[in-house]
Amino acid sequence: MNKTTAAITGIFAWAPDNVVTNFDLEKVMDTNDEWITTRTGIKERRWMVEPGSATSDIGVEAVNGLMKKTGLKPEEIELLICCTATPDMAFPATANIITDKIGAKNAAGYDISAACSGFLFGVTTGAKFIEAGMYKKVVIVGADKMTSILDIEDRATSIIFGDGGGAVLLEPNHDGLGVIDSIMHSDGAGRHFLHQKAGGSAKPASIETVTNKEHYVYQEGKTVFKFAVTNMANTAAEIMERNHLVADDIAWLVPHQANKRIIDATRERMGLDEAKTMVNIQRYGNTTNGTIPLCLHEWESQLKKGDNIIWAAFGGGFTWGALYLKWAYDPK
Repeated sequence: MNKTTAAITGIFAWAPDNVVTNFDLEKVMDTNDEWITTRTGIKERRWMVEPGSATSDIGVEAVNGLMKKTGLKPEEIELLICCTATPDMAFPATANIITDKIGAKNAAGYDISAACSGFLFGVTTGAKFIEAGMYKKVVIVGADKMTSILDIEDRATSIIFGDGGGAVLLEPNHDGLGVIDSIMHSDGAGRHFLHQKAGGSAKPASIETVTNKEHYVYQEGKTVFKFAVTNMANTAAEIMERNHLVADDIAWLVPHQANKRIIDATRERMGLDEAKTMVNIQRYGNTTNGTIPLCLHEWESQLKKGDNIIWAAFGGGFTWGALYLKWAYDPK
C-alpha cells in the first residue's frame, strides 16, 4: 500500500454580511481610503455586530456549510481542531463549544493558538493524526472575531482586521495527494511587537488594564512588517527548494492575507506571476486564522486534482511557516 497522506476533501468558509469600507472608517477616525489602500491593499472588511456573537459562531457556520457540502455527518467527525487567536473564553476550548453546537458528540477537540499562522499549523497537526492512522475524518477550523480585541479608535490596527473563517475536512489518501510537506517556525522574542497586553496570567484583567485599553491588539507595525516580509517569503522559497519545485510547477500560492506588500514580496521571492496568487485582502482584510480557508473557498472552482499548492503564513508571537500540498479533487 502507498504511503498514507492527509488530503483536503472539502472546504467551506464564511464571513459576516456586515461590510465596513474604508469610507466608513473615515467618518470615525483620522484616515482615508487612499492611505489605507496604499499601505495595506484593504478596501473593506467584515465585522460581526450581533450581540453575543462569538468566534464559535463563525466556526459553526463554516463546519455546517462543510458538512452540507460534503455529506459529512456530525457524529462522523473524530477530531475537530479550532485555530484561533480570539477564543470564546479562556477555557473551555472553542473547539469544544463548536462540537457541542453542531452535535459532533464523538469528536475530540482542542484549540491551537499560533496567531495568523494557526490554520497552517492546525492542518499540519491534523495531517499527522491521519498519517498515523489514528483518525480518518478530521475537521480543521480557522476562525477569528478580531473585532472583539480591536480598539476601533486605533488607526494602526482597526483598519487591518476583519471577522471570518473557514473549515476543511481531512481524510486519508493513498494516491500521493494531500499534504506533502510543511515547515513551522516560531520566535518568542517577537511577542514584544505584536500581542495583547492584558487578560492572561501575566497581567490579569483589572480596572486599570481595561481603562488603559490593554485588552486590545497592540502592534509595532514597522518591525512586524519587516520580519514578516523576510520570513514568510523565505519559508515559501525553502519549501519549494526542498521539494525540488520551481515556479512553473506551482499552480497556486495561498498566502496569509496580512498585507498586500507582504503577499507581493512572497510571490516575487517564489518567482510566481500574480495570476497564480490568491488575494482577497481587499474585501476581507486580515481575518487572522480565517484568511487561508477564505481564499481556498473562493478559488475552489479553479482548483484541479493534482495541483501543486503552497501556503505561506506569518503571525504574532512570532510564528511563520509554509505548507505544500497536492489538491485532491477536481471542481464539482
